[in-house]
Order: sequence, then C-alpha cells, then structure tokens
Amino acid sequence: MDVVTIVIAAIVGVAIGILSGMLGIGGGTVMVPVFKLGFGMSAIGATATSLFAIIPTAISGSITHVKQKTCIPKLGILAGVGGACFSPAGVWLASQSPGWLIMLAAAIVIGYSSFTMFKKAAKLPKRNGATVEAASQKADAPVAPSTVDDHEIDSRKLWLGLPIGMVAGLIAGYVGVGGGFLMVPLFLSVLGVDMKRASGSSLLAIAILSTPGAITQIALGNVAIAIAIAAVVGSVPGAVLGARLAKRIPERELRFLFGGVLLFAAVMLVLQEVGLL
Repeated sequence: MDVVTIVIAAIVGVAIGILSGMLGIGGGTVMVPVFKLGFGMSAIGATATSLFAIIPTAISGSITHVKQKTCIPKLGILAGVGGACFSPAGVWLASQSPGWLIMLAAAIVIGYSSFTMFKKAAKLPKRNGATVEAASQKADAPVAPSTVDDHEIDSRKLWLGLPIGMVAGLIAGYVGVGGGFLMVPLFLSVLGVDMKRASGSSLLAIAILSTPGAITQIALGNVAIAIAIAAVVGSVPGAVLGARLAKRIPERELRFLFGGVLLFAAVMLVLQEVGLL
C-alpha cells in the first residue's frame, strides 16, 4: 500500500467524519461508494472495510452528542443492541451474494432514505434563514424537540428502538453501512424525535451494532486494514467537529444536507454498476 493512497484515505476520512457527526450516520453511505469507486475494492471488500471504519467514527461523534445533550442514550443503546444481534447475519448474507446484488441493495436503501429525508425537510418552513424547532415539532410528531429526553418519550415508543435497530443491523451488515440512513428517518417519523437528537442517538446505536459485523468481516479476511485505519485517523476528529456543527445548523438545512449526501451516494453506486463509471 503506497503512502499516497494512505494519505488520500485519511483526507477522505476527515470529510466523512464531518458528515457523520452532523448527520448521525456512521459514514458508510459515503465510504462504500468511495472505497468501491475511488480505491477499486470489490463489493464485499468495500462494505467490509466501511463497516470496520465507521465504528471509531461513530464512537467519537456519539460522545460529543452525549456531552451536548443532543442524544437520547437509552434509545441509542436499545437500537444498538437490537442491531448488534442481527448485523452478523447481514454479513453472512453478503458473503453469499454476488457483488452487483450487494451494491444494488445499497443503492436502493440509500436512495429511499434520501427521498424520505427530502420529503421531511420540505415540510419544514424556512424563517429568516433558519427553521424554528416548533416547525420541526409540527412536521414530525407532538413532541417538543428542545426538551425531548428519555423520560419524555412514551416508554412503548422508546422500545420501538429495538426492532428499528434489528432491521438497521441486518441491512448494515449486508451493505456495510452503520444503519443511520434508516434509523434517523424512523426516529423522526415513528418516535417524533427532532433531527439533532435523532442524529446523536443514531450514532450511539451505530457504534454498538456495527461491532459484531465488523469482527465477522475481519475474521473472513474482507477488511482492507491499512485503508480502514487511515480513514479512521481522519474521520474521528472530523466526527467530533461535525457533531459540534450539527448544533449550529438549522433543522431544515440539516435534513436537506442529509438527503443530498444520500442521493449522491445512491446515484454513484448505480452509475458504477451499469458501467458508466
């Protein structure tokens, strides 16, 4: 592995880390296309390396969110535990699948999440360049985002984090992403959590659910360790910065940014699989 490749991986890691901290994703939705298209990895190699690299990124970002109180720890833990039980199953399914099917699955789930996020963002009115939290409350659920915590979410709704995490874990293991692309929209629509806390809770869940899948991928020899470590070196500080920026960015703009990142990733994967890249 040459030095230039390692340096590029680290620089890419910084950008991915910033997006991860802001948007509550592990960064896999960006890492998988980058590893596949930019570094020429196989489908299983790209997903495996991504799954390994997102763990430190998610940990650093979630710690910052917890400190800033832009996270619901109990929700993140429930979703993370549910996902941890199913992510190895996703890895096993990926090992039995052709590369094109893995990439197609990734493009579909990422594209759908992008559509969902744009739809949610469009419902939020823009006022003097920023979206007020009250607008977020109206668009998503009858929960006041500025005061949501473990005790203010209905306990039955809070436990929905477990099955949400299970589904996210299965998909995460299969397509090599943290599952934030699925958890964040569901936390918003099903649980009525605001975007900032949905992002923080998602990162905490990702840090937990990705670990068993990553260990399985390492055991199978699918992880490009050098590139993954280089990406982590950049993504960890980037995630801390992104988590801090998330507190300053208006809700509506944050959702549009999330949707845009996901749409770009999905389009790139499709173009690559049909031979246009």
